[in-house]
Amino acid sequence: MACLAALTALAAGATGCTVRPAGADGEDRSPVRIEIPSRTPSPSASRTPDDGRNASPSGAPSTRRAPRVLWSPGDSGRDIRELQARLRQVAWIFHGPTGTYDDLTAKAVRGFQGKRGLPRTGVTDSVTWQRLLAMTREPGKWELYLMGGQPADAPDPRCTSGRVLCISKSSRTLRWMIDGRTVSTMPVRFGSEYTPTREGVFRVYWKSRHHVSTLYDSPMPYAMFFSGGQAVHFSADFAARGYAGASHGCVNVRDEEAIARLYGQVRNGDKVVVHW
Repeated sequence: MACLAALTALAAGATGCTVRPAGADGEDRSPVRIEIPSRTPSPSASRTPDDGRNASPSGAPSTRRAPRVLWSPGDSGRDIRELQARLRQVAWIFHGPTGTYDDLTAKAVRGFQGKRGLPRTGVTDSVTWQRLLAMTREPGKWELYLMGGQPADAPDPRCTSGRVLCISKSSRTLRWMIDGRTVSTMPVRFGSEYTPTREGVFRVYWKSRHHVSTLYDSPMPYAMFFSGGQAVHFSADFAARGYAGASHGCVNVRDEEAIARLYGQVRNGDKVVVHW
């Protein structure tokens, strides 16, 4: 009964009890010896077979959810422009932004991921995007459209009749219009604050296919002069640097094929409207 009572009292901690005989001197001794385990488990008792490294708190194997994919090759749109603009800020991409997730964009994403110990997938997932956001700033409009591609704004009312080169400083675009209909649209670049492009209504007074500036000694192919030395013409610098540069007052076009077609259609005397 003494052993049973002791076990009842110490059920949570006792590992056993034994009955001991009386001593050699005949004196009675306590017939029960209680063995209580140590409060600190041994290291071997506390470990799971895999040392606990692959188990969740509940004992089940842990599963890590893959980050959500945001954009991948073939996608297009404004978000891709922002991705490309931010990659330009950290010198992982040098073309565009184009708004299309092309091979060069995927290569830049892989490089960015590998440099930061992320899986080199070339796909922009939520982890990659958050890392890029932390390292860059919000790109401005003309960073998103550094190399063109922006939508043209509405034509100026002075452009709605006749044959007109309708040039908007607000959207940085040129519309070639005939009787109110837009024939073609292309991005253009203007002069800097020190050499501004003049605004107003003008006429094309001279065309020069292989023109070279006598003032700046620079090529001005497909030049269509409308105000003094200011002309609409192709610019290799605009094609290479986009809106990172400026002209000396002329209206630059970066698409050589587009301005070649335009040059073939425009006539001396056609109207030119430069507006905001």
